[in-house]
Amino acid sequence: MHDHEAIARLKQGDIAGLAPLVHQYQYQAVRAAILVVRDRSAAEDIVQSAFLRVVQRIQQFDSQRAFGPWFMKIVLNDALKDAQRRERQRSLDQSNAAGLALFEELMSNEPQPEALLEQDAMRETVVQALNQLTPLQRAAIVQRYYLGMSEAEMAHDAATSPGAIKQRLLGARERLRRLLAPIINESV
Repeated sequence: MHDHEAIARLKQGDIAGLAPLVHQYQYQAVRAAILVVRDRSAAEDIVQSAFLRVVQRIQQFDSQRAFGPWFMKIVLNDALKDAQRRERQRSLDQSNAAGLALFEELMSNEPQPEALLEQDAMRETVVQALNQLTPLQRAAIVQRYYLGMSEAEMAHDAATSPGAIKQRLLGARERLRRLLAPIINESV
């Protein structure tokens, strides 16, 4: 069943229309939320709540637009709020340890044995660098590089200017570049 058919069913009050949307978007939404909140359980809760919100707000959805970006906006907004709340409550050491374990789980694609040590060291360094970004910067990186959103789409979804998005991405990339400079210089 295509998105527009599922949405039409939901708009008619048929909750069964939600199942194909969950099947289509749940995995990507949970992974995106994990990258922002760095907690699998919280990410799953965020996505589940987002799907419930879809049912509640489906009448507001413009069927002429794509469902995926609308839904991912809900997920990322909720993940960002959760991450910002967590940042105020958690020490940097705790977030680094939790983020490292989670990022390793996300990135495991069963690499070749000879590359395991190198990948582990690289992964740890990247996770530590990502954990040092602000939640807004992490969300921007997820939107741009994980979800493949354009800067214009990001600006539209955030109800901000493209210039603000460019600045956010520039700041995040520059900070990552500084944090990852030691491993970048080693590999050159």
